[in-house]
Amino acid sequence: MNTIALVGNPNSGKTTLFNALTGSNQRVGNWPGVTVEKKEGNFKFKSNIYTVIDLPGTYSLGSFSEDEIIARNYIINGNPNVVINVVDATNIERNLYLTTQLLEMGAKVVVALNMVDEAEAKNIEIDIQALSDKLGAPVIPTVASKKKGIEDLISKAVEIIDKDMDCKANISYGQSIDQEIENIKKFLKGKELAYPPQWIAVKFLEGDKEVLSMIKEKDEEIYKNLESMLEEDSLAELELEIVDKRYEFINNITSLAVKKPKENIDTITDKIDRIVTHKYLGLPIFALIMFIVFQLTFSIGQDLLGGFVGSGIEILGGKIEALLINANAADWIISFVIDGIFGGVGAVVEFVPLILVLYTLMGFLEDSGYMARAAYIMDNIMRHLGLQGKTFISMIIGFGCNVPGVMATRTLENRKDKMIAILINPFMSCGARIPIYLVFISAFFPDKGGLVLFLLYALGIAVALLVAKIFSKTLFKGEASYFIMELPPYRIPTAINVFRNMWDNVSEFLKRAGTIIFAVVTLLWILAMLPMGVEPYSQSSLLGHIGTAIAPIFKPAGYGTWQASVGLFSGIAAKEAVVAILGMVYAGVEEGTELVKAIQSAFTPLSAVSFMVMTLLYTPCAATLGAIKKETGSYKWMIFSAVYSFLVAWILSVIVYQVGTFIGLS
Repeated sequence: MNTIALVGNPNSGKTTLFNALTGSNQRVGNWPGVTVEKKEGNFKFKSNIYTVIDLPGTYSLGSFSEDEIIARNYIINGNPNVVINVVDATNIERNLYLTTQLLEMGAKVVVALNMVDEAEAKNIEIDIQALSDKLGAPVIPTVASKKKGIEDLISKAVEIIDKDMDCKANISYGQSIDQEIENIKKFLKGKELAYPPQWIAVKFLEGDKEVLSMIKEKDEEIYKNLESMLEEDSLAELELEIVDKRYEFINNITSLAVKKPKENIDTITDKIDRIVTHKYLGLPIFALIMFIVFQLTFSIGQDLLGGFVGSGIEILGGKIEALLINANAADWIISFVIDGIFGGVGAVVEFVPLILVLYTLMGFLEDSGYMARAAYIMDNIMRHLGLQGKTFISMIIGFGCNVPGVMATRTLENRKDKMIAILINPFMSCGARIPIYLVFISAFFPDKGGLVLFLLYALGIAVALLVAKIFSKTLFKGEASYFIMELPPYRIPTAINVFRNMWDNVSEFLKRAGTIIFAVVTLLWILAMLPMGVEPYSQSSLLGHIGTAIAPIFKPAGYGTWQASVGLFSGIAAKEAVVAILGMVYAGVEEGTELVKAIQSAFTPLSAVSFMVMTLLYTPCAATLGAIKKETGSYKWMIFSAVYSFLVAWILSVIVYQVGTFIGLS
């Protein structure tokens, strides 16, 4: 099968182009880290199937971050038939640095010069033919968001595949470096190495750690001979000289092919950013925007949609129960379907409308380009904590789900930033926790839903930042890295991108409800029915015994009942399961108003707040723990994350309840 690799800078429209090519439901974002692993899609052209690999967004193909290594290793070792390099036409000089590195690798490159409409709006004139001639690679103008130029791009990529065409780029690094490259290539001739000799030579002279390690592992004698060809102290100077020559190559091209207006035009983006990224106003504006998002989420989702879905589930449950009774079904079957499935999984599904509204609004902010500003606004705070603004990007991604939030830390260059970002990400309130909050908000704070949601999300961020400060001074000492990030221009969100963002999150939520939560509910339903002869859902059941054993741990926090305890215990498998199990263990109550009434009788407003704080902060779900193990490469940090987050949650939950009790709250 023919394979096309898609690579480009963050915010160049790469993932939008991927969607235009394949029609897949790949998520579109405006910050680095969304596409942390390559994604696949297919399209058909003239009866042939082509596979498109969407590689991580990256500014270069060095070895500073994992996304750079993933991208370049696939291009070299994955042997794609052609590489489509997406270049932002409004930032062509910076984008062409990546193009230059692709050409160095000997890749068969087609340049998709994207967002040419925005370049025209800025009075940027680009001579496409001159650009193509000077690069030695075909250049196709595109507007991926409007699907313009896609057919031409596909035709050119297919032509290169069919004719096995090569690029004709000729990049010179100066006479002395060119000679060193030739010497190294001659020495490597005939030796079996994973990468092309030309590229190895350039990377060796740059002091690329990954390439140096590869050579050393493959053949230490080759490494020593290469090392002896140069003074080690000169490698740093050579690296800078190579970088300079790349930019000189780019400048020579753009000086002939690109004409920009002499005076910078004050764009709408510039005018908006003077306000929303203001040194003093930026953070309050960000807080206000998020508060409005949560207020709209609760009011629209709960008032307009939630009641309809909840009533529908109750009606459906009643009809199925009647059918089972009329069919003389066994009592245990009726109990499992009504108390287990409808009382458990149904209690979770009822909150889909609110999740739908939340992620529609978040998708709107993301696609407009505003969410990238959040990282910029937080950079000053993050630097005071010994981190960098890009760390906040992974935290924002964690609002959707902690798993991709943890994976997004791959964009962080140094180990200190990455480890701290991984360990604090589970404090970000993911979508799976929303059903828990909404049950308790409906029970005790129905008129202040938006405010309570906002405060919970804000508390998660505050705790994460405090823990980050502690870790940066204790477990992970070292210098803070610098934060460089491009802010994309503001754009009018497209309906398809906002819908994709929403549907990705909602479909994942429903998938978990139908798999993980169903499995957890089934297991705990069995425990609630055993041993035979005891009253189901009682403290005498096996489930009751388990809850009773762990309940004393939570008594100081105000919810030391066996039901609350098993609910929290189930949340380690999946946070959505907490509501499902509460719906089941309270004598198999139905979802909606029945569950809310059961919560009102078992909790007080103060213990409800304490419980929500606990669910916000305690041990991550199994999927997140697995992601932590994968990203850190150690069970030690996975266990550490599980234990320390539980202790943090328990301490704060106890403080909330005990202080509240002391001052007379209930």
